[in-house]
Amino acid sequence: MDMVENGDYCVDVIHQSQAIQKALKEADNLLLENHLNKCVLKQMKEGQEKKAVAEVLAVFNKKIN
Repeated sequence: MDMVENGDYCVDVIHQSQAIQKALKEADNLLLENHLNKCVLKQMKEGQEKKAVAEVLAVFNKKIN
């Protein structure tokens, strides 16, 4: 983390971290939307409803270590 090593102002480092977190959340949302529109829809049409639901629930129930 160069900003910390460079002695940048703590609040600036926090703002940068928040911006990164926001960008990652937006990327996750796009990936989930694509998954729902493509993969889940395909699974539902193929009679794999339980698998589709389990995968989506697993995303939301995943614990971050």
